[in-house]
This record gives sequence, C-alpha cells and structure tokens, in this order.
Amino acid sequence: MGEIRRALGSLQRIAAELTAHDERSAPLADELAVATSLASAVAGSGDNTMRMRLTAYVLAARLESVTALANERLQLMTDGRYQLEHSDERAARGSKSGLGLRVRDAWTGTTRDTATLSGGESFIASLALALGLGDAVLEAAGGRRLETLLVDEGFGSLDEDSLEQVLDVLDGLRAGGRNVGIVSHVPELRARIPAQIRVCKTAHGSTVQVVTADVA
Repeated sequence: MGEIRRALGSLQRIAAELTAHDERSAPLADELAVATSLASAVAGSGDNTMRMRLTAYVLAARLESVTALANERLQLMTDGRYQLEHSDERAARGSKSGLGLRVRDAWTGTTRDTATLSGGESFIASLALALGLGDAVLEAAGGRRLETLLVDEGFGSLDEDSLEQVLDVLDGLRAGGRNVGIVSHVPELRARIPAQIRVCKTAHGSTVQVVTADVA
C-alpha cells in the first residue's frame, strides 16, 4: 500500500505541474493561434478559397488598374477589337498566383486566354500593358511622369495596319512630351522616326551613325 500511495502522490504532483504549465503557456498558445491565422492569410492557405497570397491580392488590385489604363491604348492599337481582363481563374484551379489575364475579343464576342494571341497581337498587348503601367506609376507618384519609353523589337511581327496603329499611339506619346526610343530592324520605321542611331556592320567592325530622317 505504501508504494501505491507514493506512486499516487507522484502522479498528483505531475498532474499539478502539468496544470500549472498549461496555465503559464495559455497566453503563448493564444498568440500562436493568431500568428498561425495571419501566416495562413499571407500564404494563401487555410480558409482562403481562392488560395491567393496576400502579396498576390495586393498586386491583383494594382493589376486591375493597370489593365484598365492599358485598355485605353489597346483599343486604339487594335481598332477596338481587344480588351484585357484581370482573371482569378488560375487561383481558383489551385495556383496561388491570382494574376491571370484574359483577352476579350469584340469580333467574336468571346473571352479567351492571352496565349491564343498571335505574335504581333501579343506584342501589342504587352506594349499596351507597359504603357498602362507607366500611367499607373504616374498616378501613384502624384503626377511624376516617366519621361522615357524604350521599345525593343517586336515591330517585325506586325502587319501594315497594326504597325500604323501602334506608331500612331507612340507618336501621340512623343507629341505629349515623352521621349520614345525604338529598337528595330524594320525598314518601314525609318520614315516615321525623326532621329535615328544606326549601327552599321562591316568586315572591320561596327560603326554608329546619327541620322536625322525626313518625316512626313
């Protein structure tokens, strides 16, 4: 009986220590629950049905404004055919990006993946997004404008009408006081660009020429 009493006493002491430990750790457990909930929100897990990270959620809101500004340019460059739309479909399928884009085709009345655009159409959409991003930065910076825009290649994928529409938009930016630089091998651009830097390759190396073109 003595051994049983001693064992019972030990168990009671252990139980008391565990109870005291639980009481001391209760505030830490509450803090852990809050931290876990915040971590789940940031990571896009838990009860987040769209599985969208907090950073992606913030960027998605910005992307919506950039897309709206880009569509102002895209409408001009595609003669009103295409409009971009922000989409959460990728997040809904399990991805955590939440930064999808789809294109609305006014000719067919359908909305489809941007991957279905041709090379020239993709270039125009990308250019429109770049211009929209510049406009969004201008708004966010309190009117501080981006003075210079550089466009590297892509013009060779455009047909004649699309090329004219894109250049009209770029000419409008230049007329508004921005510096627009174009890197291209398309000969037709020479008649539209007033100041040119030409890189001429020879057997003895490359040379650079500064040319002032006659622009109609």
